[in-house]
Amino acid sequence: MAELLSTIAGKVKEINIKVGQMVTEDDEAFIIEAMKMENVVYGEAGVVKELSVNVGDSVEEGAVLAIIE
Repeated sequence: MAELLSTIAGKVKEINIKVGQMVTEDDEAFIIEAMKMENVVYGEAGVVKELSVNVGDSVEEGAVLAIIE
């Protein structure tokens, strides 16, 4: 089991994965926006078990965004 973590503090702008979806390391799972800049969080190989955030949520650096199994 792996956790996708936010690499920066900011606001969740896009969620490009959903529960039950197969993802790889190349998939753009989340886009986090901070100070008008966008940062992409890439997936881990596996199946999305849980999403921990919604679009518009504010997150801190290191916050769990999703669980991949």
